[in-house]
Amino acid sequence: MTLTFKVWAPGQERVELLAGGRRHPMTPTQRGWWEAEGVAAEPGMRYGYSLDGGDVRPDPRSPSQPDGVFGLSEVVDHAAHAWGDAGWRGLPLAGSVLYELHVGTFSPQGTFDGVVERLPHLVELGIDLVELMPVAEFDGARGWGYDGVDLFAPHHAYGGPAGLKRLVDACHAAGLGVVLDVVYNHLGPAGNFLAEFGPYFTERHKTGWGPAVNFDGGGSDEVRRLIVDSALMWMRDYHIDGLRLDAVHVIIDQTPVHILERLQEEVEALGEELHRTMFLVAESDLNDPRVVRSRDAGGYGLEAVWSDDWHHALHAALTGEGSGYYADFGSLEQLGKALRQAWVYDGVWSEYRQRTRGRAATGVADHRFLVAAQNHDQVGNRAAGDRLCALVGEGETKAAAALLLTSPFTPMLFQGEEWAASAPFQYFTDFADPELGKAVREGRRREFAAFGWDPEQVPDPQDPATFERSKLDWNELEEPAHRAMLDWHRALIGLRRRLPAAEEVRVEVDEASRVLAFEREGAIVRVNLGSEDGKSGAPARFRPMLDSPSVTVFERVPGDG
Repeated sequence: MTLTFKVWAPGQERVELLAGGRRHPMTPTQRGWWEAEGVAAEPGMRYGYSLDGGDVRPDPRSPSQPDGVFGLSEVVDHAAHAWGDAGWRGLPLAGSVLYELHVGTFSPQGTFDGVVERLPHLVELGIDLVELMPVAEFDGARGWGYDGVDLFAPHHAYGGPAGLKRLVDACHAAGLGVVLDVVYNHLGPAGNFLAEFGPYFTERHKTGWGPAVNFDGGGSDEVRRLIVDSALMWMRDYHIDGLRLDAVHVIIDQTPVHILERLQEEVEALGEELHRTMFLVAESDLNDPRVVRSRDAGGYGLEAVWSDDWHHALHAALTGEGSGYYADFGSLEQLGKALRQAWVYDGVWSEYRQRTRGRAATGVADHRFLVAAQNHDQVGNRAAGDRLCALVGEGETKAAAALLLTSPFTPMLFQGEEWAASAPFQYFTDFADPELGKAVREGRRREFAAFGWDPEQVPDPQDPATFERSKLDWNELEEPAHRAMLDWHRALIGLRRRLPAAEEVRVEVDEASRVLAFEREGAIVRVNLGSEDGKSGAPARFRPMLDSPSVTVFERVPGDG
């Protein structure tokens, strides 16, 4: 077959395509685009571009990088996969329970196919949507994925394009939707050649990772198009149901139509075209309801937003930790506020930030807040990657699960949380450049030394053992304590299915005795974090359903109005 290859490379005098070992001169067209027509090509063929006689680089829109970020791109025929999900129409986020996992550590194989083997566990648990941490090609064989540089290419070590399609197909066959974490606020440091092709980045804005992605300067139309096309590609070519957009508060866009609004518009249009439910979820540190308000009301119209406040309020109350951003949390009153409205900081003073933070989310539906007792950030960004169950007792761990899974918000579990997995989730990398690896290791140790950690006690991200420690041990499911925790989570998800939709909840807090009662129509959760026995009998028209140290869950008696 023959293909037309296109690449955006404004300001170049000469662009050549290297395809199948042959060089092809490319012809300039409009607005910095170059083309080579009628090039003989087959799936699997390697190709790349040379700019003004320089080194051959991967395609900025590379669909596959089988040899890693420094190798050539690979031609992929997306039509070749025989999809088995013709009847799949997607799942709504509202009413769903999510499960976040990291492909490399979720299964012993560390691949997309390894995840497929474990899907029956997720189905039995009661999960609706599987959320994959980023899989766009990044340097090395192991990493979190937030240093991706090829925004159209599934990571080669996980199984590449074919492996991701098999996983999504298997999820849909099992009745599970798939959400993919994507990173559009920055690119990683290794194998990032975009700046050689055009003004993909700008010095006008800065981020913690360096120059910002150019969403609003000269040449930004094509940069924005690259980002939008990446999002649509995951949903169209890989049948992904939803995208989680990483750290959108770092995206700086001063155009009249913010990139988040543009993404939402085009995702909606694709969903209508394909007759499938598709959605976007944002991670935002701003507590700004504009992210999820409708476009008619001046918002961006995304389906949901992560609420870190919910996590922080719960974590600080359970553990007593008060360093870093936890300094703004810790009281049961704040936890009660989070249980009622997800955001604690809704236009109030933050001592930690030394400014007023957030805005009231009046009128925003509960399901538009995605909450978690643990996730990759809140576990993995601890010095040792320790989970909640390593910090508190069984009772507090079960209390966290009860409050999470009976909340009116959209809940998400983190891999292994359902059985109180013993494996930590640590920060790991596999950069080929030893100097970059050294910089990452020393930077992380400096960061935690500021909080009193001995630098030698902070795991080396480049050490393969750090990655191996983070892998789940599925044999733990045979142990009584882990099996009991799994049963606890299954029962809570089952209860959640029986609860009627409720926009309002009631929370009573006794700060002195450290007792909290959370009630919504159909269920009551009583949590006792104090030293005295705070248990009491079942309220009228309710019966105890689950009982453990520190927490009792009551369910309304069926048929009792």
